[in-house]
Amino acid sequence: MSGFSVWAPYAGQVEIEIGGKRYRMRPGRAPGWWRAEVPEARHGTDYVFRLDGGEPLPDPRSPWQPHGVHGPSRFVDHSAFPWTDRGWTGRPLPGGVVYELHIGTFTPEGTFDAAIGRLDHLVDLGVTHVEVMPVNAFPGRHGWGYDGVGLWAVHDPYGGPDGFKRFVDACHGRGLAVILDVVYNHLGPGGNYLARFGPYFTDRGHTPWGPAVNLEGSDEVRRFVVENALYWLREYHVDGLRLDAVHALVDTRRLLEELVVQVEALATAQNRPLTLIAESDPSDPRLVTPREAGGYGLHAQWSDDFHHALRSLLTGERHGYHGDCEPLPALAKALTGGHDASTFRARRHGRPVDTRTTPAHRFVCYLQNHDQVGNRAAGDRLSATLRPEPPKIGAALLLTAPFTPMLFMGEEWAASTPWQYFTDHPEPELAQAVREGRRAESAGWDPTAVPDPQDERTFQRSKLDWREKDRDEHAAVLRWYRRLIALRRRYPQLADPWLDRVHVVYDEESRWLVVSRGRLRVAVNLSPEPRKIPLDAIPVGVCAVSVPGFVFDRWGIRLAPESVAVVETLG
Repeated sequence: MSGFSVWAPYAGQVEIEIGGKRYRMRPGRAPGWWRAEVPEARHGTDYVFRLDGGEPLPDPRSPWQPHGVHGPSRFVDHSAFPWTDRGWTGRPLPGGVVYELHIGTFTPEGTFDAAIGRLDHLVDLGVTHVEVMPVNAFPGRHGWGYDGVGLWAVHDPYGGPDGFKRFVDACHGRGLAVILDVVYNHLGPGGNYLARFGPYFTDRGHTPWGPAVNLEGSDEVRRFVVENALYWLREYHVDGLRLDAVHALVDTRRLLEELVVQVEALATAQNRPLTLIAESDPSDPRLVTPREAGGYGLHAQWSDDFHHALRSLLTGERHGYHGDCEPLPALAKALTGGHDASTFRARRHGRPVDTRTTPAHRFVCYLQNHDQVGNRAAGDRLSATLRPEPPKIGAALLLTAPFTPMLFMGEEWAASTPWQYFTDHPEPELAQAVREGRRAESAGWDPTAVPDPQDERTFQRSKLDWREKDRDEHAAVLRWYRRLIALRRRYPQLADPWLDRVHVVYDEESRWLVVSRGRLRVAVNLSPEPRKIPLDAIPVGVCAVSVPGFVFDRWGIRLAPESVAVVETLG
């Protein structure tokens, strides 16, 4: 016998239908809740709800939508899965290396089981945490996952609930922690039935992607979100959550504080670290300031400042938010915890980090990620527009920085495949609206360079080509990434999170900079000419270098054009 419940405060009568047979649900103890016991329901049973005798609707908390987001829900007995990770004690984020991937394009097959076959590559690379883009149910076969509507269901084309559990179990078996990307600020427009059941949305706020979730006006809606977060951590054994665009949440502080309290309690009960990472456009360090000090208490947040400065430095791009900064001063400021005013946003952006109290491992930084690649009109990667040297310089600066580094899938071998914006909306009007919206967002670009999101070829082009990683030029980049990650482990000062111990000097005219990390110096020559760079300490050896052509003298190093060296010194 299985029990079913649903929150439907708008309904005067609720029925659950299984195999064509309807069962009346009784009012529950809490207002708006309905309950029913169905003797014949088992793991794998399909069901729908009917409100006041209306059309069949999927469960707002459906654990599985095997027939798509418009079809019936399927009951899942989570206790039936044969987990093998009982000895898993988790991995803390500090000192880690994160790898962001999208299940649908990480492998040609685009499934959890196929992704399992590539996990040994991540272990060999030196990754500690796998950050998986949203896997909750969304319309169509393929998409980024940020227009999900079945927040409790695993996207069936990826492999459904058991497929995701196999993936997490396999990660844990290899010592990899799993962070899941979740979206609580909005739901997608296709297949969204929540408003039929209750006041899930509010007109007090509106996100760029649709109506805001009614977190401020309904305790039950906020409970829906908090329990969903705990559900992924508990039933799927994931080790952390990346919270999408928390700046677009209504009642941000109350929700995030409640999430932190509940997740910390679960971490204590399960005796393993559980991590909450925020994405926030304002880049406010209060998100990661402890609650005792007046902050929100999250464990980490994405930080775009480092990316913007580094990409502008390497590429010379100065449009959009890349036009906010002079690259070398901006990179120096980002490496030491500062922020600038933003001409792109027409306001001051971010707040300075208190370098005495806020460790840098709370900021997840990157050279590339799904946003910074996929939101470009053509979805072109850094490696697609540059010679090999600048991306290798970028990798060295990222992987020797005090932050928690994150790589985007394929970056480690300079993948030539783009990663574009793709959707599969079955509704013609919605599909056309997405096409037009994408063109509008890419205004200023050559219209012929903007792929049609609904075209199957856009999705297929975005899949990684794993054959590349063994080819000469790509294999050399892969060896470089492996060497840098190993270097990060070998020298504890590279993972030292205290920003006030990071020192940066640079010469804008000569285009060089040096980052000091304890006894290590990261010397970079961005000029097309050789440069002699002072090191302020006596060099005793080179730990890693991207291209040959360096010469030591007593107080410095002569670097070849567009090269980087990580140098160990006597002081």
